[in-house]
Amino acid sequence: MKILILGGDFNNAGGTERVGSILANGLSESGYEIVVASIAGGDDPFFPINKEIKNISLLHSSDRILYHTPNIIYKLRRLLIRESIDVLIVVETMSVLFTLPATLALPVKHICWEHFNFNSDLGKSGRRFARQLAARYCDSVVTLTERDKEYWLNGTKHKSQITAIANPCPYPPQDYIKNENTKTVLAVGRLTYQKGFDMLLEAWVQVNKVMPDWKLNIVGEGEERFKLSKFIEENHLTESVELVGNTDEVDKYYKQADIFCLSSRFEGFGMVLIEALAFGLPVVSFDCEVGPAEILEHTDAVLVTPNNINLLASSLVDLMKDDKKRQTISFKSKEKAEVYQPENIINQWIDLIELSK
Repeated sequence: MKILILGGDFNNAGGTERVGSILANGLSESGYEIVVASIAGGDDPFFPINKEIKNISLLHSSDRILYHTPNIIYKLRRLLIRESIDVLIVVETMSVLFTLPATLALPVKHICWEHFNFNSDLGKSGRRFARQLAARYCDSVVTLTERDKEYWLNGTKHKSQITAIANPCPYPPQDYIKNENTKTVLAVGRLTYQKGFDMLLEAWVQVNKVMPDWKLNIVGEGEERFKLSKFIEENHLTESVELVGNTDEVDKYYKQADIFCLSSRFEGFGMVLIEALAFGLPVVSFDCEVGPAEILEHTDAVLVTPNNINLLASSLVDLMKDDKKRQTISFKSKEKAEVYQPENIINQWIDLIELSK
C-alpha cells in the first residue's frame, strides 16, 4: 500500500511537521511505501525523514499559496495518479480545499488529520468551512483528543468516520536520575496570545514574593517577546525569569526543571505536555480546551480553572513546597508517557488505514 502524507511545508520546525515526520517514518518502518509532499517548500525537511521515503514539493517556498490554488490542485492530482497513491493523509484541515477537488473520482482513501481545537479557527474564516467539507466528504477525520472528536460529531453534518488518535511523543520516558532540586519552573511554546505567558508572568509576580529562590524559564520565540520582556522589567522579575528563545536543546531544559507549567488559553492538543510527562515533570496546567485534562488524566497533575491567575499562582506555590507530591506525580507522569510512545500511536494509525481499504 502506498501512502501520501501532505503537509504545508516540512521545512518548518512546527509541531505539525514534527508529528507528520514521526508518522511518515513509523509507517515506513511498518512496511508501507510512503511519499511526503509539501504544498510549498519541503525541499529540506527540518525533522529527519527516513531515506526510503520520497520527498516532493508542489510549489517553491516563495510562492504565495492563495494565488496558486488551481496549480496546487492540478499538481496534487497528477502526483496522486503518477505515484499510484492508495491513501492520502492531509495534515491540515484547511488543505482539504485543495485535496477534495484533487481526489475527485480517484480511487484514493482520503484522511483529514486535524491539529487544532474545533472551537477555534485561528483567524482563518475558511477553516470552519473546510472542516464541514472534511466531515462530509473525507473518508476519515482524525482528531487529537476524544473531546475534540465530540465537537466534530456534534458540530458537523458528518458522513466520514471521526476517530481520535493522540500525537506521538518524540521522547521516550527518561530514565535519568535528577540529583538536585534546581528550583526551576519550565514553560515551552511560541510567545503568542494563545499560550498565555502574559498570565503566567502575572501569576509569577505572586509566586516570586512567596518563593523568591525559584526561577522560571520560558522556552520559545514569538511576536509577544517585547510585551513580555517589558512586563518582566517593570515588575522587577529579571532575576527570576528568563525568556530563553528558540533552542534545539529543549531536552536540556526539561531535564533541569522541577515543575512544568502550561498557561494556554486554548490548545489543539498540547505536545509540550506529553514531552513533560516523558521527562517525569509534575505539571500545573490551566484546564483549557482541549488537551490538558485528557493528557494529564491519572497523573495527579494539577489542573487549574482556565485563566484563573491567582489559582495558578497558589497551585505553583503549593507544589513547590511539596517535595513528596512532586515525586509522586513524576512517577505517574512517566507511566502515562508510555501511552504516547510512537509505536502505540502508529499502531492506531495502521488500524485506521487498514480499515480504510
